Amino acid sequence: MRCFATALVIALAVGPAAAQTRQATPRIACADAMALVKRGGDVTIAVGAGQPERVVRDRSFCDLSEIAELRLVPTRDNPQCPIGYRCREPGFEDWNW
Repeated sequence: MRCFATALVIALAVGPAAAQTRQATPRIACADAMALVKRGGDVTIAVGAGQPERVVRDRSFCDLSEIAELRLVPTRDNPQCPIGYRCREPGFEDWNW
């Protein structure tokens, strides 16, 4: 398992195109995916068949105008693993009027 996690880190270091072809999160355990984001702080990771996504450890990695939204992704042992957050601009529905 550690060998695959190392290969994942190397693929992410090479670039998003390499991460996209790996479809990483469905192949690794939830704890390993969470540790990857926690250790890296700001990582680009493939979460399935779609484009790689930027996932951050906490709000400090987002722009001042962005909010951090919890990101749940499928992993080998958990269909909704909370690996970290994604930064996004808030919409009208996000404001508590």
